[in-house]
Amino acid sequence: MTHPYARELGDFLRARRGRLHPRDVGLEPGGRRKVAGLRREELALLAGLSTDYYQRMEQGREVRPSDDVLDALAGALGLDDEERRHLYTLAHAARRPMPARVEHGPERVPDSTRRLLRVMDTPAVVLGRHLDLLDWNPMAEALLGDPQDAPPDRLNMLLLMFDDTLTGRRSCPDWERQALEYIGMMRAAVATDPTHPRATAIVGELSIRSAEFRRLWARHDVRESVSGTKTFRVPEVGDLVLHWDTYPLPGNPGPVMLVFTAEPGSADADRLQLLASLHATRTARARKT
Repeated sequence: MTHPYARELGDFLRARRGRLHPRDVGLEPGGRRKVAGLRREELALLAGLSTDYYQRMEQGREVRPSDDVLDALAGALGLDDEERRHLYTLAHAARRPMPARVEHGPERVPDSTRRLLRVMDTPAVVLGRHLDLLDWNPMAEALLGDPQDAPPDRLNMLLLMFDDTLTGRRSCPDWERQALEYIGMMRAAVATDPTHPRATAIVGELSIRSAEFRRLWARHDVRESVSGTKTFRVPEVGDLVLHWDTYPLPGNPGPVMLVFTAEPGSADADRLQLLASLHATRTARARKT
């Protein structure tokens, strides 16, 4: 049986080799090429490895690369710091014996975190290691809608992003960028446990039914922690441009808190407060009926 970490390592190396072109590394393209990126032998030459050894790495066969080999590969592939750490995580895990079956219990949100969510005056959610939506506050409900409307096993940021019923409503101009960031977070989670049943189920389902997901997943991008900006199009108040950041919670790897904030004193902050006020009014009316 192929070691799961060795297989993931091989896929990562192949994806990173595919994004390089001969001229990127000072090589002449030569004649007609069957592959868009570097050939295996070209990458092996740049890293100072034999083509056979490198090919076995990409195929996930029984290899245990040293740290010197990993350094050479990282340099040849032009990996950034985050990608380099990902390479080391996979390779070091592939050196160890095949992992025994591990019991995967449910992820839990600490009571202190739940209390913190309720007193925050900005949208915030807690995401599990595989991007399951574990908890949220009223401000997040105002911004994102009521998560309780979806079945519990569908409360996952990736499943929701690639939900066919929502495809027609993807009016956000940075949808693909955010999808890549969530996919990168899932990649980082898979690197810690490639056989986790939740990851296998989510990636397997999306790979079958979404060509977009297959294309983006095949890039093997990885994100350890994410921050950025996102435009929300909310008919009640207009467009909202919010900053978002992730904050790890206790546990390694454990859940993260995803927090959306508006620039203080900005029109976005005013719109966010208006949205919260409208949501609070609706909620109060619903409780009376």
